[in-house]
Amino acid sequence: MSLIAFFDRGASLGLDRIAYVKDGEEWSFGQARDVTWRVGHGLAALGLAPETKAAVLAANDPKAWLCVLAIWRAGFAWVPLNPRSTAEDHLHLIEGFDVELLFFQQAFAPIVQAIRSACPHLRTLVCIDGEAEGALTLDDFCAAAPAAPLSTHVAEDHLAAIMPTGGTTGKPKGVMLTHRNLTVSIANCVINTPYAPGEPIVNLAAAPMTHTAGFLTLSATARGGKVVVMTKPDPVTLLDLVCGEGVTEFFLPPTVIYRLLEMPGIESRDFSRLRYLMYGAAPMAVEKLRAALRLFGPVMHQGYGQTEAPGSIAFLRPGDHYRDGRIADDQRLSSCGLPSVLNTTAILDDAGVPVPQGETGEICLRGDIVMKGYYKQPDKTAETIVDGWLHTGDLGHIDAEGFLHITDRKKDVIITGGFNVYPSEVEQLLWSHPAVLDCAVIGVPDAGWGEAVKAVVELKPGASVSGEELIALCKERLGSVKAPKSVDFIDTLPRSPVGKVLKKDIRETYWRDAGRRI
Repeated sequence: MSLIAFFDRGASLGLDRIAYVKDGEEWSFGQARDVTWRVGHGLAALGLAPETKAAVLAANDPKAWLCVLAIWRAGFAWVPLNPRSTAEDHLHLIEGFDVELLFFQQAFAPIVQAIRSACPHLRTLVCIDGEAEGALTLDDFCAAAPAAPLSTHVAEDHLAAIMPTGGTTGKPKGVMLTHRNLTVSIANCVINTPYAPGEPIVNLAAAPMTHTAGFLTLSATARGGKVVVMTKPDPVTLLDLVCGEGVTEFFLPPTVIYRLLEMPGIESRDFSRLRYLMYGAAPMAVEKLRAALRLFGPVMHQGYGQTEAPGSIAFLRPGDHYRDGRIADDQRLSSCGLPSVLNTTAILDDAGVPVPQGETGEICLRGDIVMKGYYKQPDKTAETIVDGWLHTGDLGHIDAEGFLHITDRKKDVIITGGFNVYPSEVEQLLWSHPAVLDCAVIGVPDAGWGEAVKAVVELKPGASVSGEELIALCKERLGSVKAPKSVDFIDTLPRSPVGKVLKKDIRETYWRDAGRRI
């Protein structure tokens, strides 16, 4: 099965149905399908080999996403470019992943010109919304292309995408994902977000579709649902679209949800049509999750995954957030849910042996969701996939009810005076303080203990709390070993384009002259 089949299945339910909406402009499934056919024929006419790499650089726009669908229809491999990233980041991906074709919006033309001069193998440029120097317009690219099906055969083991890793520990690696990998990921999503027959499905694309957010729309599209495309990252606009367009599902990272919870008047909004508010990409504070459940109702839906096993290692579904009709206890809410049924998940020790239930080890999995490998990095692939098991780098355990818990990233564990301190445990407690918006707990050099626990805290606007108060809270609840020895306050924590706090960047400030771990 090819990924384009998810779109085609939605189109088969009615070509007149609305597939995409942006700023009041609508695309029917029939109109969208014709664009993918014409662009797909334009790609096929280039005579390039299957799995040729093609990228799209654009802000949120249905036409840009249709170019991604056309890339799959032609049997090429997609390289996502996040519009919020820098020109240097784009150049690294285009060079490193051998991109030969680039679709882009006119607004990015200056960046594209700079990239082109440094990438001689970038042979074809297509501006999708106007004219740009050295590029074809989309109309010219498709001038001789019919709005008719393609005969291209795309096998399920063909490369569908090279996804950059988050880059939280250095330059991103290229994760090779096949059509099979991504089909299983989307199937896991469909299984875990059920709708009744005939029930409307309206997905809000709040993050860039031409990065990973586009995948989140495919389970809705496959069921004939509508995708509402948000063009500006503005919380008021987001709420207006959710309530005004009858949105039934959307994804936000926890940091954005925290900001929504603080918005004046949000409790008067009508969220009655919302079925799934999906969250993930970073841990969520339990106290803030409780507040979200009280505000939005039984719609919170966590997905745990990573680029190497995209999006669906485990799910904490809306009903899993409750016990006996009440919001569940901290133990349940701090979990990342039940492992997906289409994967095999295990907790392994350093020797690759399963640990007893309830004990901590590395979260590993195998199955059709596991990546093909890292692009042109067989050594890194061999380190990550061992005896068929993908080693996620996350430490965790499975409790007596079968729920998966993430203790921390293996690389983030703090070893202080011979004791292991898991930052996530300390962060959960700090998040519960009413003045704290977000935080990161790291280890810093210490002559006596090797590492000392430090908290770096971002406060809510207008809030105040002293470092001494936060340290006292942690000592009282967690003991002196786990409590931070110091607290630094920062205006804004550094984050990746998908909302992950960049602990590497934070640690670098403290370890720069120490000669070891970053």
